[in-house]
Amino acid sequence: MHSSQPSNTELTNITGMAVRVKVEIAGFENADCSPFPCTEERTCGLSDCYPTGKLTSAFDALKKALIQRYGDRVTLTLTLLDNGTPPHILTIIEKHHPALPIVIVNGSVTPIGRIALERVQKEIEKVL
Repeated sequence: MHSSQPSNTELTNITGMAVRVKVEIAGFENADCSPFPCTEERTCGLSDCYPTGKLTSAFDALKKALIQRYGDRVTLTLTLLDNGTPPHILTIIEKHHPALPIVIVNGSVTPIGRIALERVQKEIEKVL
């Protein structure tokens, strides 16, 4: 018997859709990941990138940590500015004058200005 009403399974899928968060980090390939030194104290909350202090290594460590915690609810993109600045990043720079690296969550610039696991997680939690 076919009904025009959705089944309980369909309702669960419709109402239980996971919120997705897009995190974009923008900066220069050989730049530091933070204005602070990369030390054993790990104030950024990441260890896989230590002791490089480099943006690309920190991005990889951040991505690993966030996917481990949030799974497919979060996607991460690294936008390198070495060969030009994409229009959406240029708009952010002109409007907000953020520190590098720029941390963008779901299209909104955050005041973080460095790769720091706990601070990025707080921004993600605001969306989830």
